[in-house]
This record gives sequence, C-alpha cells and structure tokens, in this order.
Amino acid sequence: MGRATITDVARVAGVSIKTVSRVVNHEPNVRESTQAKVEKAIAELNYRPDQSARNLASHRSRLIGLVYDDPSAYDLPSSGYIIRMQKGALSACRAAHYELLIHPCDYRKKQVIAQLKSLIEETRPAGIIVAAPLSNMPKVVGAIESTGTPFVRLSPGKRNGKQLSVATNDREASAEMTRYLASLGHTRIAFITGHPRHKAVGNRLRGYRDGLQQSGLTFSEQLVVAGDNSFSSGEAAAAELLGRKPPPTAIFAANDDMAAGVIRVADRLGIDIPRQLSVAGFDDIALARQVYPTLTTIRQPLATMAERAALALIRDAREDHSSKGTEVVPATLQIRESTGPAPV
Repeated sequence: MGRATITDVARVAGVSIKTVSRVVNHEPNVRESTQAKVEKAIAELNYRPDQSARNLASHRSRLIGLVYDDPSAYDLPSSGYIIRMQKGALSACRAAHYELLIHPCDYRKKQVIAQLKSLIEETRPAGIIVAAPLSNMPKVVGAIESTGTPFVRLSPGKRNGKQLSVATNDREASAEMTRYLASLGHTRIAFITGHPRHKAVGNRLRGYRDGLQQSGLTFSEQLVVAGDNSFSSGEAAAAELLGRKPPPTAIFAANDDMAAGVIRVADRLGIDIPRQLSVAGFDDIALARQVYPTLTTIRQPLATMAERAALALIRDAREDHSSKGTEVVPATLQIRESTGPAPV
C-alpha cells in the first residue's frame, strides 16, 4: 500500500480536505469532535503531511527565524544572552507547532546582506525575530523588509518603526539601579558604557545620568569609561577607573560581562567587594550567579521578550495581520552580594 494522502484521511474521517488541512496546520475554530475524527484517521492511516507541499500551499514555511549577532566575532563570547532568547522563542514555537531557525549573522562582513536574503528566500519563514544590535541597523532591517517577510525587532533602542518591536525599560531600570547605589551612601558612582552599536544599551547611560540627578548627585565625565560589552573591556575600564584619585566606590557596568571584568580586576588589586567597592551589571546572565561575589544586576527579560515576539509573528501569520508599535516588558533589580554600603 502506498503512502496515505490527505484525500485518504478526509475519506476515512468523513470530512473535507480543507478540514483535514486545518487540523494538520493547528488552525483555530475546529470543533473538538471533528478534530478527534481527523486525528483518529491520521493515526489509523499513519498519515504524514508533506512539509514541502504545506509550504508551497501557504507560500511560507512554519518557521520562525531568530537572527542575532554572531558571538564568534568576540574574543570571549557570552552565550547566556543568546540562549535566553532561543529559550523564549522556542517555547512559543513549540506551543504553536512551529520550528525555530537560528541564524548567527556577522554584520561586519560584506556578504552579510546577500547571505541573509538567500536564507530567507530558501526557507521562506513565517516571520523573523531580529535581536540587538542588528535590530537597529538600517542595512539589516532593510534587507529583511525588502523580502516582504514579517519581522519583530528586539530592543531596537528607539520605540518607533513600521513593525512591531519588543523592548525592556533600559533607561528606567538603570536609573533605579543608580538610585539604589546612591541609597547605600555612594556618591562616586562610575559607569562603563556598552557597545555604541547597541542603541538600547545607550539608554542605560541615560538612565545612569537620570538616577544621579534624581539622587542629587552631579554627573562627571571622569566617572564614565567606554566599554564594548566584552569581559576584557570591563577589565580595561575597571583598571582605568580604579587607578584614579579618588577612585569610585561603586561601578555600574552596562552589562554583566563587563561587570565580571570589574570583579576580576578588583580581586587582582586586592580591593574587597563589597566592603571597599560595590559592583553592578545589567542583563542577569548565568555568569551573574556564578561569579564571586554574586553580582547585583538588572534582569533583562530576554526569554519573555523573544517569546512575545514569536507569538506575535505566529498570530499575525494565522490572522493575516501586521502588528505595530512597541511592547515593553519591564526589567527588575536583582540584589546580590556584590553591592553594599559605601566605605566610611
């Protein structure tokens, strides 16, 4: 006997081919009794849908793409950021019977746009999640947009654009962390900035300045050092800041990797954390709970953000709708061992 077809399933279940297709594609508004008949027929016939035929019929595959900055481009890549995005997007895809396609994208290479367009043409995803910093790069966003593929930007830095974006409240959360450090008695609070291409990370510097002002403290350029989101840049920034007279009593880094670099340098210099120096980060990657002392940080809800983005793309594909605007998922402070009262 040959392979069962959708026509065979419809005949055995006593329904139309279109109804079988709706059940197979997990579309809503199918009566439970009808769904049960179709599923029983599928099991009896051992029917397996032809994925390529389904893709051609809908013109798009049941795939959601996740495009992010290639971690191999960094000396000490952090996998925590990517893993949390994958976890959130995968949760939404599995619930809707979609697959998740992950694609590290090195925007530094000339052929990146051609490669991205080729990937989209070959896989025809139902939608794409674009992670920062790619989400605020016109050439990357424009390349995806030119294919007509729906997409959602994660943390684009600015709450605008014709497509939906999902972000967290970087500026407000950073102001809250700065106020927390000031409440501990710190008056010389330093800040290590992130990679300039990460527009959302730039909002963290603005939040730091807001927090100083709200705490009655004066902003000083001498207490701000540039980093690039890497562990090594955190080390370099810490060495520079702690070498100044007088040194800061608290250092707030724009991400956890750089904050971990600060902890390493403080340990090398014999500076006690948190008795002599408080250290805080942003993101709450796994490393924040693995370093000693454990890192006070801001939990960026990356998994939830990616899940919301995937759900929006899947919903829009089913309803032939295009979501717009910005959905904000709040970040939260995580107080741990690396912060304490300012030294007397």
